[in-house]
Amino acid sequence: MSYDLSVFDPAGSKRGSGVGRVSRAILLRCYLILLGLCASAIAWPRSQPMRLVTATGTLHGTLELPAGRGPFPLALIIAGSGPTDRDGNDKSLGLDTDCYKLLAQYLARQGVASLRYDKRGAGDDFVLAIPESQLRFQTYVSDAVQWGEKLRDDPRFSTLTVIGHSEGSLIGMLAALKIPADGFVSIAGAGERASKLLLNQLKPKLPGGLYHTAQAIVAQLRVGRTVDQIPQSLDVLFRPSVQPYLISWFQFDPAREISRLRIPVLVVQGERDLQVSTRDARALYRAEPAATLTLIPAMNHVMKDVGLAGDN
Repeated sequence: MSYDLSVFDPAGSKRGSGVGRVSRAILLRCYLILLGLCASAIAWPRSQPMRLVTATGTLHGTLELPAGRGPFPLALIIAGSGPTDRDGNDKSLGLDTDCYKLLAQYLARQGVASLRYDKRGAGDDFVLAIPESQLRFQTYVSDAVQWGEKLRDDPRFSTLTVIGHSEGSLIGMLAALKIPADGFVSIAGAGERASKLLLNQLKPKLPGGLYHTAQAIVAQLRVGRTVDQIPQSLDVLFRPSVQPYLISWFQFDPAREISRLRIPVLVVQGERDLQVSTRDARALYRAEPAATLTLIPAMNHVMKDVGLAGDN
């Protein structure tokens, strides 16, 4: 499969010569690095802790710097859903992938700095978890924007590209517009509204009557209405305290949001991903045809090479 990189060419890109020139290097390197991402850790001596002071507490991150002198192109890495920490791990679920840490280290070897950070409720920012009833999707977007603005003012860096993984893809799209960023990379990002994605995941798991009830609940949440009466079997998904967050999340359409970007865009999707499909990646690409679409045959949802059928 060949990949058209002409959208990053200053002479031919609709994005503008300056942005196209600097972002091409970042996005192309990211693509090459993802193709070679492996499970073995690589020691790197230039990791530095960073803090971001917000109105509700201090967020913590890790800055990965390449060897040599800057200014360096920089990537802001945004984690996916759940209490996933800056390295890509969720200790509560026994998830230990180091996927963001490995990505950051490979980027550094290619001359690209990066900042990855703990989400609220994860890692060192566990104590900054907002009560569920007060949490909104925009909370995560605001945190990403504040990190981006802080990095924008740092003279060690020349450009800033946002890399969003899974749920972080949509967060990254929204943040990239507000920072503003020089480039955007979506890794395993959904191509449709979370409401539709959720129903698609529930359909094969719920009996017909219960699925129709879930459909009716989602329909109310989609238009901003909370639902008081939730069947016990669906309470874990639609409990009253989580409904405001779902309402805030359901309003965003990833295909629409990615089409608003006026910067180079790279859409990366693993063909062995069991959570997000190549259909999602193609939906994002159709919405932003100037993007580069990269499908990696053996990559799963956490950016690991899991091999192909028939491999030895």
